[in-house]
Amino acid sequence: MKRHSKTSSLKRLSRIEGQVRGLSRMVEEDRYCIDIVTQVAAVRAALRRFEEEILREHIAHCVEHAIVSGDADEQRRKVAELMDVLSRSTR
Repeated sequence: MKRHSKTSSLKRLSRIEGQVRGLSRMVEEDRYCIDIVTQVAAVRAALRRFEEEILREHIAHCVEHAIVSGDADEQRRKVAELMDVLSRSTR
């Protein structure tokens, strides 16, 4: 992972961590259920954006490297790996 992407990812994860801690506080404070559910949706959306960022990084470097290498076995492995992770993320 490139330095800039790593820094960006770590910052994003820090924000998500703060959101999750906020959820704990909301439950402790007996906040209104719909407010909690709304915040849960925001955390899920933030995680999806993080996942997309990591997948973009993977495609831009790992998959691209396999394509440029000309190694057909490596290309198949990278595509299969990508298809597997994408199918799991839609469940």
